[in-house]
Amino acid sequence: MGFAQTIGGTRHVFPDLRDLLAKATPFRSGDALAGVAAGNAEERVAAQRALADLPLARFLDEAVVPYEADEVTRLILDEHDSQAFAPVRHLTVGGFRDWLLGEATEADLAALRTGLTPEMVAAVSKIMRLQDLVAVATKCRVTTRFRNTIGLPGTLSVRLQPNDPVDDPRGVAAQVLDGLLMGAGDACLGVNPATDHVDTVCRLLDLLDAVRTRYDIPTQTCVLSHVTTTIAAIERGAPVDLVFQSVAGTEAANRGFGIDLALLREAQDAARSLRRGPDDANLMYFETGQGSALSSDSHHGVDQQTLECRAYAVARAFAPLLTNSVVGFIGPEYLYDGKQITRAGLEDHLCGKLLGLPMGVDVCFTNHAEADADDTDALLTLLGVAGVTYVMGVAGSDDVMLAYQSTSFHDALYARRALGRRAAPEFEAWMERMGIAPDAPSQPSLPSRLSPALIGLE
Repeated sequence: MGFAQTIGGTRHVFPDLRDLLAKATPFRSGDALAGVAAGNAEERVAAQRALADLPLARFLDEAVVPYEADEVTRLILDEHDSQAFAPVRHLTVGGFRDWLLGEATEADLAALRTGLTPEMVAAVSKIMRLQDLVAVATKCRVTTRFRNTIGLPGTLSVRLQPNDPVDDPRGVAAQVLDGLLMGAGDACLGVNPATDHVDTVCRLLDLLDAVRTRYDIPTQTCVLSHVTTTIAAIERGAPVDLVFQSVAGTEAANRGFGIDLALLREAQDAARSLRRGPDDANLMYFETGQGSALSSDSHHGVDQQTLECRAYAVARAFAPLLTNSVVGFIGPEYLYDGKQITRAGLEDHLCGKLLGLPMGVDVCFTNHAEADADDTDALLTLLGVAGVTYVMGVAGSDDVMLAYQSTSFHDALYARRALGRRAAPEFEAWMERMGIAPDAPSQPSLPSRLSPALIGLE
């Protein structure tokens, strides 16, 4: 059964739920490229009105990607918690939006997480304006732990991202030093390797772990290699804290990444066997991005934002320490300009949080996108108000290895100071002990605290 809505005497028909969700999505270049976007603003409004009247329970009866053909769909429907869903089962998508903006409390949203499907949260976000996305996100609190605690009220964590174009340990170490001195690194010290080779990955893991242990830093380290490379590093006895992997919202897209759910479980078990953190530590780190399924022609005709939310179901199944949308990284073919990137970042943050993820956002854009630093400043500030769990810290905001623009160590300091946010408490206490906290009376000379010689720069 399809859906119809009449506007101005024109009857708009949407044959199925997949088409309705796509046509209701605020415009973005990726959906136009895929041929699933609304043809004009009137059709989009008609779809949004029809979507607002749709009962939430309908999403349990119609899958946008066939159950028989897709393990992500099976994960979503098989793991759905009908008891958790019961308090909102009677609502339409529009009624759900009103409830989220009105009477819903932090406790209500925490209890609801397992009762929501990705398609439900995608749907409600499509009929929200930016302030709605921010307002509801402020009610969502997701806390995770490894050597410190991420996501506590009033905090904003930072992944220190010290990438080097040739994986030079001196280049990585210099950026680690720079970031630590500016309060970055409580989310993790996380390097994207230029070469996904187990020898390189082990060398970088050893470097990061040496810095962490030498200064007794209450954080966790990660080299963002492919999960199979990380498993090989674990088998070699490398000091792996977090297992990283990019994930997507369809089985076919994940296959394009060289993964499936079974492989992720194997990697999680391998990391747990090392016992490098508490028994209940969150061990996984996932990254996502709108457009990833379309880029591998594995989108099944579903709009990119709905598929992004389905990727969060994959992440949620593994109770990660960190999850983030690399929102502008895939390029202007999918999110054309600063306006589209801003909306997508706020959508991703809210939808991830509603589904129970410790959601961060890489506030970023590629060098050929119609965006600039003013756009990242605005999105960073909006996300900070919305309670984003963490952002990236990149030296000078220019990642010379990945060739894109992100947020700098200084940007994270700005956000913390302007919005009254703090680092993770264990990390903040460490900074105070080291005399490098932003509010410390004076900053020590480098040799007395974080010595370049001790991290291999001299």
